[in-house]
Amino acid sequence: MAGWVLVRVALLSDCYLPRLGGIEVQVHDLAGHLTAAGHEVEVFTATAGATGERGGEVDVVDGVRVHRMALPLPGGIPVNPFAPPEVRRRLVAGRFDVAHVHMGVVSPFATDMARTALGLGLPTAVTWHCVLDGSRPIFRAIGSARRWAEAGAALSAVSTMAAQRVASIAGGAEVAVLGNGIDPAAWAPPLDRMPRADGVVRVTSALRLARRKRPGAILDVLADARRQVPEGIAMSAEIFGDGPQRPILQRELDRTDLGGWVTLRGRVSRDELRAAHQGADLYLTTARLEAFGIAALEARTAGLPIVARRGTGVEDFVTDGVDGILAADDAGLAAGLARLAADNVVREQMARHNAAVPPPQAWPVIVAATLAEYDRAARESV
Repeated sequence: MAGWVLVRVALLSDCYLPRLGGIEVQVHDLAGHLTAAGHEVEVFTATAGATGERGGEVDVVDGVRVHRMALPLPGGIPVNPFAPPEVRRRLVAGRFDVAHVHMGVVSPFATDMARTALGLGLPTAVTWHCVLDGSRPIFRAIGSARRWAEAGAALSAVSTMAAQRVASIAGGAEVAVLGNGIDPAAWAPPLDRMPRADGVVRVTSALRLARRKRPGAILDVLADARRQVPEGIAMSAEIFGDGPQRPILQRELDRTDLGGWVTLRGRVSRDELRAAHQGADLYLTTARLEAFGIAALEARTAGLPIVARRGTGVEDFVTDGVDGILAADDAGLAAGLARLAADNVVREQMARHNAAVPPPQAWPVIVAATLAEYDRAARESV
């Protein structure tokens, strides 16, 4: 496929817009950037459309055809065990050059799509967007990744850490790192941005407020850091995102003094989040099972020093002491946050570095790496 002017790509994912989440947004953005690079892209998903499109209906999202293979299930669960025969027919009729399957922790539709594409002899790339941790023994026993690799699939994951987990279930197959992408120009702050005169150290965090993301730990770390920061330094924190844990967090804010300086902002647009980051000083994430960390990448690109856990996908774009602080546990996160809140010199040095040096995951780089995976899939399928 190397040197081809045009590639017809089928992106296959359980979830897609209008659902909002890391996989959904990244697959959408990948479709857009592949299209902008001159390739033809269509999406196959078990997610219904914005006006209820399902059952194989096709709609167009930002110029990309989306095959809505959803069933009318409670809560819009993205599952359709009956989809493979019709998707197989459409893949053949569409004369696609490559299938790119996007996997989460539990991805029944994507799993069926990998089998379907490989069964057709179609060059197939499979990318994991999740952390296979406690579930690894189950996946190793099931053996899907190993069989897909033996059938010629090019396996990848979104970070070094995630790729290591996938490799452990893939029977020795090569697992590449295929990171998520970002547009640095869209997120970067003005290089001549001046520090605010009010002296308040502002912290942001953005995440789905679900137990897996540990939103409660954010409040604990903020409270611990506040105790370590000298009283004369004012702090404020804004937490962006929504989810089932939001009422619990709000009750905690209402019953403690955290409510005086920590605010839940809910879900906001990308433009609103970018503006919030560009008006802040630090970004905090407490996630332990973070395959990549798109929200942290956005904040880092917006110029914020990042405070995050070691051993997560964030390590692919944050170097401890350069782009932010990486810690082994929540106590270390609180200590690092307090240190940067109290040390204007180090904090501003990191902020200037992040504003001036874009991360390595710019979309042109990710598109080139994606096409290289398609080349690998084409070679392996011969």
